[in-house]
Amino acid sequence: MLDELADVVARHSVPIWVDTMIPRLTLVRMDSSTDPHDMLYEPMVCFVAAGAKRIEAGDLSWRTGAGTMFLSSLEVPITAMFDQVPYRSVVLRLDGRVLSDLLLELGGTPPREAPGAGGMSSAPVTPALIDAVLRWVRLLDTPGDIPALAGRIEGEILYRLLTGPLGPTLRQFTLADSRVAQVRTAAQWIRRHFREPLTVEAVAAAGQMSVASLYRHFKAATGMSPVQFQKLLRLQEARRLLVSGQVTAAGAAGAVGYASATQFNREYNRQYGISPGRDTAMLRSRLAVDAVTSPSAGS
Repeated sequence: MLDELADVVARHSVPIWVDTMIPRLTLVRMDSSTDPHDMLYEPMVCFVAAGAKRIEAGDLSWRTGAGTMFLSSLEVPITAMFDQVPYRSVVLRLDGRVLSDLLLELGGTPPREAPGAGGMSSAPVTPALIDAVLRWVRLLDTPGDIPALAGRIEGEILYRLLTGPLGPTLRQFTLADSRVAQVRTAAQWIRRHFREPLTVEAVAAAGQMSVASLYRHFKAATGMSPVQFQKLLRLQEARRLLVSGQVTAAGAAGAVGYASATQFNREYNRQYGISPGRDTAMLRSRLAVDAVTSPSAGS
């Protein structure tokens, strides 16, 4: 079934990813090895059908290959490296309301505590889950069936996730007072205010935690301290602005909240191993090559 799923993903996607007409379904396709990609993960579950990817978030790292799934219950900046291609995966973007409604239908099953903050985790995909995900994605072949069947199949996928190894963390996702929810709220606050000077007291207050609790649980969930989290958000956004050609290095530094261009250059070099100017030139060159050599959507 994994091969069938990979084939359907390839038919309905283009590199690197595409949102589909099915609500909360995104397809990811990578045909050749590339440099590491900066990404901002949102709450989601990724089912890998082919290839393998390494994910790094601060001090945390995972390798997810064919037949595995990865859960992120947070918005978190990560670096992804596709170290086995072709890579094909299916992403289910999580909706807390949909999950809560399903839990109510199941009789309000009491949530089991996940270890620590439980922000991200991975596990093997069961045959029953693969079958449900394959049926979900195959609806793209029959668009007329999507309104009637997509929600039902998504509910089945979520049910099987809730009753499997990722269930404890997924249940925590729905609770307003869980550690997962507190860390997620703190991370969202940083995301909204990443250009502004950060105080840990303000972040802790947003997450309704003490400063000591914030440090401990935020680090466990994201692999980063709140300050490191903000710094990576700033650098990823600055890199995006530079590659798009909208600003100079000094302009990017100011746009993401750096008061000192020297500090920006130093931290950029430390993160990416190269100066902003040289990195921008290399990335633009590679993007130009990819635009010429990438296959068309129908290939």
